[in-house]
Amino acid sequence: MLQDTHGRKFPYLRLSVTDACNFRCGYCLPNGYQKPAGCAPFLNQNEIRQLVTAFANLGCQKVRLTGGEPTLRRDIVDITRMISETPGIQTVALSTNGYRLEHLATSLYEAGLKSLNISVDSLDPQRFADFTGQDMLPRVLDGIDRALELPFKSVKVNSVLMRGTWEEELDRFSEWIRLRPVTVRWIELMPTGGNARFFQDHFISSQKLRDRLLDRGWMPIPRDEDGGPAQEFLHPEYLGRLGVIAPYARNFCQSCNRLRVTSRGGLRLCLFGDGEQDLRPLMQESAQLTELTQTIERALLGKAISHALETGSFGNNQTFSAMGG
Repeated sequence: MLQDTHGRKFPYLRLSVTDACNFRCGYCLPNGYQKPAGCAPFLNQNEIRQLVTAFANLGCQKVRLTGGEPTLRRDIVDITRMISETPGIQTVALSTNGYRLEHLATSLYEAGLKSLNISVDSLDPQRFADFTGQDMLPRVLDGIDRALELPFKSVKVNSVLMRGTWEEELDRFSEWIRLRPVTVRWIELMPTGGNARFFQDHFISSQKLRDRLLDRGWMPIPRDEDGGPAQEFLHPEYLGRLGVIAPYARNFCQSCNRLRVTSRGGLRLCLFGDGEQDLRPLMQESAQLTELTQTIERALLGKAISHALETGSFGNNQTFSAMGG
């Protein structure tokens, strides 16, 4: 399995299949998606097959499809099926804003999708519309309910923790999961080159949320071996779970287990790192597979032990839509 010089193993690939999105979230694309001038097209299915095969040969077992909004790709079901059929890949997951989920959930499940993460920053319809620029909360929630009717391994909701609203949303989401087997995780707001003002106005540490959960009888549970960095909590009176993802927490990077590839083939060793390794030229022919695999291995030797968010550095990350967050 892929391993860096700090002893961390990497069974998990986050693969962006598009950087386009139809939502206008303030922390990501407040002015909507703007296609970069003169940019290359997104990775096609043959390139994705070559990339995923290389990662599988290096011990990768889990691939998460991200964006932008991955369901904007009309071939997202075909991509899911192709990856799920790749030898060595045990789990295919999808992160989505949920606007097409009600119509796609069955097809994605039948194509081999195992897990879903849906972004929902508020359960208040007006606040949701204000956050996203789209009045689609009922549509998104219907999609989640449809997904819950299918035997997915997990259905999770991601919500960005924001000052001034988190207490109300905690109450709303807690009640919402009382009878739903959904895990809701709050993610600390993270900076990019394009959200400086939003970050300044809305950032709050997750410690207050953790304290509130403990006060209300929520109990922390161990992290899944192949899971992400979330600390999840359960409560005997609730069917669902709550969780926190805190990139500012001490030793956050010790449990790093994922690498990222952008929608145009750039390998990113860290969400908040500088630069990327262009893998796309090595995705064109099956004869290049060994060279692609070796290139990934060599690149990993340069992975830093930690991000530098505490110093105010977020690398060259301009927007989360470019690499799936």
